[in-house]
Amino acid sequence: QVQLVESGGGLAQAGGSLRLSCAASGSIFRINAMGWYRQAPGKQREWVAGISGGDATNYADSVKGRFTISRDNAKNTVYLQMNSLKPEDTAVYYCAAGQSSGTRPTAYWGQGTQVTVSS
Repeated sequence: QVQLVESGGGLAQAGGSLRLSCAASGSIFRINAMGWYRQAPGKQREWVAGISGGDATNYADSVKGRFTISRDNAKNTVYLQMNSLKPEDTAVYYCAAGQSSGTRPTAYWGQGTQVTVSS
């Protein structure tokens, strides 16, 4: 099994920044792609950003140019740098990982971390 633990969520003002981290442990050989999803109250979970096994990155249109995903393979950790935050970015953010050729893994999930952006 693979365990994913997110950290770094919290409260930010509109225009501010936050950085999320997701540390993977356990059967790391089972994963190569990692990504971030989010779920706002009353809405479905949506994909935000992902990084493939080959380190290709991809972003949802709503965050492109503001969010940056990166990984540190030595630490088995993926990051989501969120800049120019907007109130509509408020959601629970989930880290996901899996064995995938793309950037939207769904095999393993973290517990989520709350991000709240005030106007």
